[in-house]
Amino acid sequence: MEISLAMVQNLTSRAIELANSEFKRPICVAVCDKFGLLLAFTRMPGAPVRSIAIAQGKAYTAARMGVNTDAFLERLHRENLQPGYFCDPLFTALPGGSVLKTHAGEIIGAAGISGLTVQEDQVIADMMAATVQKG
Repeated sequence: MEISLAMVQNLTSRAIELANSEFKRPICVAVCDKFGLLLAFTRMPGAPVRSIAIAQGKAYTAARMGVNTDAFLERLHRENLQPGYFCDPLFTALPGGSVLKTHAGEIIGAAGISGLTVQEDQVIADMMAATVQKG
């Protein structure tokens, strides 16, 4: 299964709605395919400019590593590793990136959120992942 444009648009809209309703601050939302290639990006007015690259990096990292970025950060700490050891300068270990998997567990993409605290970013990215998994 591949992620559809309609699904990407729905996920992006839901992320923005959650940022507005729960956190009352603007975010950047990136969605990529299972290879980490960008499918959609939205920057809400007022979201930090630095969050553009951060959101995209979180989505890319989650897709390429096959794990959420908070889990990647935990691994780096646990194994005393640096992101650079993975030979990809686009990797980031900042929480806020989630792998998008089907109900059957197939990775179809990833989402990256930036603009809030990393914990809040991860909440939104996790919501996007849960939405995909529910079908």
